[in-house]
Amino acid sequence: MEYRGDKVEGYVFNIMKYSIHDGPGIRTTVFMKGCPLRCQWCHNPESQQLKPQLMRFSDRCIGCGKCAVVCPTGAIIIENKKMKFDMGKCNDCGKCTEVCYSGAMEMAGKTMTAAEVVKEVEKDNIFYEESGGGVTFSGGEPFMQPEFLKEMLKACKKKHIHTTVDTCGFVKKDTLIELSEYIDLFLYDLKIMDASLHMKYTGASNEIILENLKELTRLGKRIFIRIPIIPGINDDDESIDTTGEYLSKLSTFEQINILPYHNIAMEKYKRLGEEYSLGDLKTPSDDRMDEIAQRLKAYGFNVKIGG
Repeated sequence: MEYRGDKVEGYVFNIMKYSIHDGPGIRTTVFMKGCPLRCQWCHNPESQQLKPQLMRFSDRCIGCGKCAVVCPTGAIIIENKKMKFDMGKCNDCGKCTEVCYSGAMEMAGKTMTAAEVVKEVEKDNIFYEESGGGVTFSGGEPFMQPEFLKEMLKACKKKHIHTTVDTCGFVKKDTLIELSEYIDLFLYDLKIMDASLHMKYTGASNEIILENLKELTRLGKRIFIRIPIIPGINDDDESIDTTGEYLSKLSTFEQINILPYHNIAMEKYKRLGEEYSLGDLKTPSDDRMDEIAQRLKAYGFNVKIGG
């Protein structure tokens, strides 16, 4: 089969080295753009759109006005050495980032070839070998860029690099089955079991997600379940028990990670000019996280708090 890694391109918004929360061992996590869900608690809002986006760091602005000069749509105005920005006019062209010396304008996301990403991943091979780590493709939703993801997975497998994909599960089943051949471990997000609440808080049905989870267990794939704990949304005893009962009938999963909600992404929404709908929602207490862990352990699972 023809090698296409230097031809297939995709959008990546971050490559994080020395990660220890996205699978076993020391890993390189490749964050890919695009997601079919709109989870109200999303901590990577810059991942949602399948294109690079402008992020504004107003505290870094020195009021030089160069961005306003090059902006082709008139989205930027400098008054009294302060930047005023009209998101409705911005087309994310990125011209302002090219002249911004203070770093007040940055693009979230860039185009890379599969070969370029894998070359970056390979740099830390020694750490993967010593720790049992590898590469994790995250996002966003990696399966939103299936050809790009496939070429990276294939190349990593040829180089004997352990592959993990962090997925929301909202993906075409045929694509999931095809690419699962190259995936050693799935980090599978299970957010809300109630169908109507799932639609309300993520913008999509959970039917496909649950069916795909069944399919992966049928295929005998290695899966870690990841459950975000969002106060007032899915942290009540009934929700936890419903999740535990469902998973216990499906398979004996190697590990369940419960992830406490945090609001550290609020600033990202401001930089993108977007509203953060959950406001001042608080992080669940350590005691509550321990209680949830114990409820899930009662169903026979190995439960860990955090990534």
